[in-house]
Amino acid sequence: MAIIEVTELRKKYGDHVVLDGVSFSVEEGEVFGLLGPNGAGKTTAVECAEGLRRPDSGTVRVLGLDPVRQRKQLSEHVGVQLQHTQLPENIKVWEALDLYASFYDRSRDWRELLDRWGLADKRGARFGKLSGGQKQRLFIALALVGDPRVAFLDELTTGLDPQARRATWELVKRVRAEGVTVVLVSHFMDEVEELCDRVAVLDRGSVVALDTPAGLIDGVDAEYRMSFRLVDAGAPDPDGLLGNLAGVTSVSRTGDRVTVAGRGDFVTAVTASLAREHVLVSDLRIDKRTLDDAFVALTGRSLQA
Repeated sequence: MAIIEVTELRKKYGDHVVLDGVSFSVEEGEVFGLLGPNGAGKTTAVECAEGLRRPDSGTVRVLGLDPVRQRKQLSEHVGVQLQHTQLPENIKVWEALDLYASFYDRSRDWRELLDRWGLADKRGARFGKLSGGQKQRLFIALALVGDPRVAFLDELTTGLDPQARRATWELVKRVRAEGVTVVLVSHFMDEVEELCDRVAVLDRGSVVALDTPAGLIDGVDAEYRMSFRLVDAGAPDPDGLLGNLAGVTSVSRTGDRVTVAGRGDFVTAVTASLAREHVLVSDLRIDKRTLDDAFVALTGRSLQA
């Protein structure tokens, strides 16, 4: 069942169009990703869903409620971690949780959240003394203190080191396991691949694709590569052998290493041709197609550039 429905959402500031007819829905219990570069409109879209911004046109319903007109009612069921969340440097961890719990008519026991999110030993620590990963744990706990049905997490791991990022991913999985629907805003491909059940790709204010991460990768005609070493120096010329196969776009050779680029299921055609001609190879490598490949195919540019 869709618990978030966004239809033809439009928003602009002056002459700058931020959202241009954005539509998507989020199913209960899933981790739904909004993926795109900075300025694509991701944060504006979720801020409209959170009731923090009023769209120029279109409709948004979260748990059947209008986030603008029924914001107070909706806030009892939604947890939010904003893109640029900050707290006073001297506020203590327990004070922040106690304060946020007071905002809700019905809240979780923040002492239990301290234990659950690995903050029990930081109960009396001041916010300014926490590490980046500890701050993210606190922000997640604050987003959950109201016992929400939906949690919006915006650019959760920006600025974290690789170890802290992966630890935060595990926290998101735990949030989902507790039955909370998660809307995850990110510009990190690996993060979306790891965490999201479905993802909407935004570019220049529009949704250019919506599918599972695997579906996005498989659904585009992205070029990728395989390479191998020739065991027999007298093997047939690889360009003549492989260059005309279905899906192959180029064949190059440097010494005994051959690199083949192509689209679709060209790898099967290449390996079958090598087997037919009894060409022995070693050190076979196949580049994995990624969401960045899909983004390039959809938009003509790399998100990671």
